[in-house]
Amino acid sequence: MNKNNPILHVNEIFKSIQGESSYAGIPCVFVRLTGCNLRCSYCDTTYAYDEGTEISVNEILSTIKVYGCKNVCITGGEPLLQNSVTKLINLLKKTRYKIFIETGGSIDIDMLPKAVTRIMDIKCPDSGMDKEMDWNNIEKLKVRDEVKFIISSKKDYEWAKRIIRKFKLADRAQILFGVAYGKMKPKTLAGWILKDNLDVRLQLQLQKYIWPDKARGV
Repeated sequence: MNKNNPILHVNEIFKSIQGESSYAGIPCVFVRLTGCNLRCSYCDTTYAYDEGTEISVNEILSTIKVYGCKNVCITGGEPLLQNSVTKLINLLKKTRYKIFIETGGSIDIDMLPKAVTRIMDIKCPDSGMDKEMDWNNIEKLKVRDEVKFIISSKKDYEWAKRIIRKFKLADRAQILFGVAYGKMKPKTLAGWILKDNLDVRLQLQLQKYIWPDKARGV
């Protein structure tokens, strides 16, 4: 393998509207990497577990350039499973892209260069993956980072509140509360947030409302 041009296992590369995080609504190029070490109950990208093609980081960068978009989100699956992702990030940094990376929170986020905004899931109990969290990641969060709770039930909601208090998350990063699509109504979660005066941002998966019948490439 060429150390200056390593290979990544890529599921898909596409341009869409960022559907989640506090950056929801902006045009963005997504690089979805293959492979995930978690199996969340509500996962909507199970096709990324195994499907993909080996592509060099230089080829990926060339593909991104074609889209003419300054925002790039590296996602999965779990992108931190592939060490060469840091090479891609460093190349993107040199060309002045704004870089986001979505991670499931089970792998040490310190492997990532400082140039990225890390959007880290904190897996709630209904995901079935809460025991897989690397809680040491909390202390490694930067001000620009965001943490995301995907809520499927009142049990998840109450658990998330306890985690926020325990780790003083409001002092560390932007907190996002999202609804597990199809598991509960957004207005229910909105009502709980308003009743409890939580210092969080409610997020919807915009792509599912814009393209409800399209599973990939959005």
